[in-house]
Amino acid sequence: MEPKKIVITGGPSTGKTSIVEKIELMGLPCIHEISRSVTLEAREQGIEQLFVTDPLLFSKKITEGRINQFHEASKMKAEHVFMDRGLPDVVAYLDCFDQSYDHSYIEACEKYIYDTVFLLPPWKEIYATDGERYENYDEALRIHDCLEASYEKYGYNTIHVPKGSVEERLSFILNKVKI
Repeated sequence: MEPKKIVITGGPSTGKTSIVEKIELMGLPCIHEISRSVTLEAREQGIEQLFVTDPLLFSKKITEGRINQFHEASKMKAEHVFMDRGLPDVVAYLDCFDQSYDHSYIEACEKYIYDTVFLLPPWKEIYATDGERYENYDEALRIHDCLEASYEKYGYNTIHVPKGSVEERLSFILNKVKI
């Protein structure tokens, strides 16, 4: 039996990575966000922000990577696999920044279905930018709304994770998936 694929998503700097890292420390299988590696790879080729320079190429690379991650998760010998973002995130970002895209992005979202999606809210007190995260807080608010709309569009009932410590949020998520 395939493991349940659990997505943890949210706009930039909402605490996703901290939660995924804690889950991993518990010994549960996790698949990490790939956008940072795509961004760093582009920087090695002299492109500072691939999403800004060529949003469709960036999104294509992210989509291919997330499809590979979906297949990787399907092969894991576990009851649950936690994933830092899912395919509807790609469409959400494209929609959020008014980018046109072909039907292949929609087909990927319709073909690769996750079992549960947790959405973390924007949180000004913990918001920070870094070398790969360039969005300001107002853009983060807009991204959150686009993420929520994208997952809803593909039939997900996202579970909203309340603000709190990493441990409180982790407990909330684990209780919802009954771990």
